[in-house]
Amino acid sequence: MMRTQLETNLIRLVAKHRELVVQFIRKELVTKYKGSFLGRFWSIITPLMMLIIYTYVFSVIFKAKWDFAATGSKQEFAITLFCGMLIFSVFSECVTKAPTLITSNPNYVKKVVFPLEILPVSLLGSALINYLIGMAILLIGQLVFLQNVTWTLLYLPLMLMPLLLLSLGLSFLLSSLGVFLRDLEHSISIIVQALYLLTPIFYPVTAIPEEIRGFLYINPLTGIVDNVRKVVVWGIQPDWMNWSVEIIVSGIVLWLGYWWFLKTRKGFADVL
Repeated sequence: MMRTQLETNLIRLVAKHRELVVQFIRKELVTKYKGSFLGRFWSIITPLMMLIIYTYVFSVIFKAKWDFAATGSKQEFAITLFCGMLIFSVFSECVTKAPTLITSNPNYVKKVVFPLEILPVSLLGSALINYLIGMAILLIGQLVFLQNVTWTLLYLPLMLMPLLLLSLGLSFLLSSLGVFLRDLEHSISIIVQALYLLTPIFYPVTAIPEEIRGFLYINPLTGIVDNVRKVVVWGIQPDWMNWSVEIIVSGIVLWLGYWWFLKTRKGFADVL
């Protein structure tokens, strides 16, 4: 009951301050590339450059292959790889920025009427917009090189739900902890880099020895990446059992993160 009430209150708060949320999302997007000559084009250039590098390294040098690949071409390898990179980019952007989210906005903390809860929501909104830009590029590439976009793409919003809940929950938790633990920013960066390699973005799950493959699924991003690839690239049904577990776990993370944020927010002003 308490969990449902907290989530309902969060939804009502976001709906009430939706215009403010949009303003902060716009601010986040503008600030990220402010002063650069190419501006928003970096959100396209950066992932494409990384995609070219990773595709060469893993498909040419390491000869990696995807389990459900239809053609085995480098173009298909790149699209499959890019799909995983996009998922991780949402998680990474939220988690790495969250520890400094409150400390970088001290003026809002001191305003009693300001809803601090919208800051993590706006951060997630900004990451989601960048994801949608990347997804548009991916679908164009899929049409050009593979000549198809599967009907299972309709499942994508459902497959993204665990990612959004998980990222938002961790953003609430880490933004609060970052106020009291200033070293958290650096330790989180190391953890995110480790997760980047421990998530099957550059290799299929079956590339991991079977006796330790189960440990890979302790990482919640493993199932999310796998299911999104299934519905976007390979055109097959997602693993609904894994999805159900991910929804439950991510929902618990969101509840705990939001509950902790509300519990500790009264102490933000004292520390800052």
